Amino acid sequence: MTNYDEIDFSPIQSLTDDEVITHSPVRDIRLASGKVLALITLDNGRDHKRPNTLGPATMTELGQTLAGLAARAAAGEIQAVGITGKQYIMAAGADLSDISRVGSKANARLVAQLGHKVLGSLSELGVPTFAFVNGLALGGGLEIALNSTYRTVDASAAAIALPEVFLGIIPGWGGAYLLPNLIGIENALEVVISNPLKQNRMLKPQQAYEYGVFDAIFGSANYLEDSLKWADGVLGGTIKVERKSVPGKIERTVKWPVAIKMARGMLESRIGRVPRSPYVALELLEKARSGTKAEGFAREDEALADLVTGDQFAASMYAFDLVQKRAKRPVGAPDKALARTVTKVGVIGAGLMASQFALLFVRKLQVPVLITDLDQARVDKGLDYIRDEIGKLEAKGRLDGDTANKLRGLIHGTTDKSEYADCDFVIEAVFEEVGVKQQVFEEIEQIIAEDAILATNTSSLSVAEIGSKLAHPERLVGFHFFNPVAVMPLIEIVKTSQTSDAALSTAFVVARGLGKNAVLTADAPGFVVNRLLAKVMGEAARAVYEGTPVERVEKAFAPLGLPMGPFQLIDLVGWKVAAHVQDTMAQAFPERFYANENFHALAELPEIVEKDKGGRVTGWTKAAEKVLKPAVGSSPVEDATILRRVQDGLAEEIHLMLAEGVVPEVEDIDLCLILGAGWPFIDGGASPYLDREGASERVFGDTFHHPVIRGIGG
Repeated sequence: MTNYDEIDFSPIQSLTDDEVITHSPVRDIRLASGKVLALITLDNGRDHKRPNTLGPATMTELGQTLAGLAARAAAGEIQAVGITGKQYIMAAGADLSDISRVGSKANARLVAQLGHKVLGSLSELGVPTFAFVNGLALGGGLEIALNSTYRTVDASAAAIALPEVFLGIIPGWGGAYLLPNLIGIENALEVVISNPLKQNRMLKPQQAYEYGVFDAIFGSANYLEDSLKWADGVLGGTIKVERKSVPGKIERTVKWPVAIKMARGMLESRIGRVPRSPYVALELLEKARSGTKAEGFAREDEALADLVTGDQFAASMYAFDLVQKRAKRPVGAPDKALARTVTKVGVIGAGLMASQFALLFVRKLQVPVLITDLDQARVDKGLDYIRDEIGKLEAKGRLDGDTANKLRGLIHGTTDKSEYADCDFVIEAVFEEVGVKQQVFEEIEQIIAEDAILATNTSSLSVAEIGSKLAHPERLVGFHFFNPVAVMPLIEIVKTSQTSDAALSTAFVVARGLGKNAVLTADAPGFVVNRLLAKVMGEAARAVYEGTPVERVEKAFAPLGLPMGPFQLIDLVGWKVAAHVQDTMAQAFPERFYANENFHALAELPEIVEKDKGGRVTGWTKAAEKVLKPAVGSSPVEDATILRRVQDGLAEEIHLMLAEGVVPEVEDIDLCLILGAGWPFIDGGASPYLDREGASERVFGDTFHHPVIRGIGG
């Protein structure tokens, strides 16, 4: 058993040089019963935009504060200790920038041990401890509460979560042991593993309370007052805390191993075996069903030290920095003062994609939105879809009644294009064919104001060619969404040689208004995401047409760590869309991109692939096999060859894209892949992975990053 009091933590004090310290001042509160509760309020002295974080200096100070309170408790001066945060914030967890600079595995272990020493002491003060979670509580912020005797939560707290697995590590300050022993294995699996893998989903306070994470929940108006009154009742025995979620003997012996087995199967089906942290977390949760807290903490120490020094955490920190910083300050975006004010949006089309656009614009911008199509029946179908979706959001409580009615009133459909005259921003969502897009823009340009902005959602066509017949091509900008429109956070904003700064600025401001992250790209075939996905899908198709079984091709791509295999991705994107993109890329770069005419015949089938319960492709349907048979060769390719082809192909394409100026820097390509294609954080996008795998050196004799982004090892 680790004796944390005997450990020398001085080697990690160097990490405190740039730390924004979260201080832990104490004030005594005399409760109605006469008992004294010493209340710690975590506060880094900044506003809510800079959450409290828990770096080494912060933890050292908090440890000293708690040691002082233990002495006061022993002297009978206080009967309880409470801990809360500054307004709206408990704590956002460990300071990740500190952790990423630990320098050695030994130091990483010390970071874990310091957290266990300090937070673990919350249960060893000699008096009950109360965590009053008054706001955001992530990672170590939630683990403060888990280490306390009792917990309350503010019903309006922004989010409650243990997001570590999303970043390639594990809850390392008690979360992996304490949580399952508090709320049961099934709920713990959801919080520790499932939620982080679902785009880092957070818990709402009510949900966390229902799971048993908290003993009481109070409204924000008198949150601290109500929590203190409740704590007084607990101390006096008038309030009994019953924890129905704490696992009993039957759960530990029967349900626990079954839940772990099912979770492991789910992980293998959904994410493969490449990501390490979900499986390490699963192992910790499995072992938490027995043994002591000290043993659980020691396991967390070793697991965290191992993961923090690995390649996947280094890549995750690179990806995290891109999403948290670069995505919020788009490179190349003109001054937002140049943007046209958008008071009305026009969407050309009323199909599913157009209707999704219209719903997003009206929800986020809350301005009038107009849709049109060839006939009123199609328009009405689009309007019905939008209104139904608003109704669903209202039913789920995501919109109140007044807002829902307002949004319904802002949506309008017509076949009379003259109604577009006062639109400031018009986006097309019509068939992916240059001539069709040119025709609708030519028609609408005669109607709208000269300074209105036109946007095309093309996924791979030349924006300049689409705008070549416009009287004012400078007003046209590419505005490429990703499916599903409401969920995917990326918009590729495409600039032609003629696009004006006003059009570009408006596009960036609108994207921000929609809650999306925008990346500026040049007008090149496939832009960023589709160009690289076309490389992935093309190499998969090449292997199949050479004679490799589809399930083996899917397996060969597994080391990339993508959220789905290439044919599972094609099935999601749509076979016709994928065939069109492949044709576009093969036409632009015939020497580098693969396309096969047979792919179009395949795309005409209603069902093409067979899948398992996890959605993984396991083979072709009989109809697909029949279509494929005359086009498939008899020279199957080895898994290693397939993987090397796609690695080298991606490295070559990214290198060429940078040389062509498609984006300013490789960071923009990785950001696009993370936000637009779900490329995993543990790869850091594509470029750090390709550097580590040697593809960059093989293709162009250098690396994308200097030094290569990788873990610090032992």
